[in-house]
Amino acid sequence: MIDYLKKLFLIKLRFAASGLVATGIDYILYMVLVTHFLEPVPANVVSYSLAVVANFMMQKRFVFKLQGSASGAFFWSIAASAVGLLISTGIIYWLNLYPFFAERQYLTKILATGLIFFYNFYTKRFIFERRLFEVD
Repeated sequence: MIDYLKKLFLIKLRFAASGLVATGIDYILYMVLVTHFLEPVPANVVSYSLAVVANFMMQKRFVFKLQGSASGAFFWSIAASAVGLLISTGIIYWLNLYPFFAERQYLTKILATGLIFFYNFYTKRFIFERRLFEVD
């Protein structure tokens, strides 16, 4: 059991590291867009979408063992990320209804990102490795 938890922790750590880079891309781009160019919801769509592509490339290389074709994994990864985008955008929209969060976009984006971390991990793990909870 200890080995299982250790391996699962290490997989999540690599996932978190790739996610941290992608989140950095998402967060920085979101803040630039929302500060200078777009409203929060369209800014989130643009920044999240670009971060998804970067994250797929990192996960394919450093996190998961691909079981199947890269094009199939990319398609399903994008589909799962589209659902994640809907969840994230819904959270951004909902939080922006409150003046506290509308005035603090940095906090709004952090909350939205944190809330979908586990959704992203388990859907991507299933897409890449065809499993949810097992470890090697």
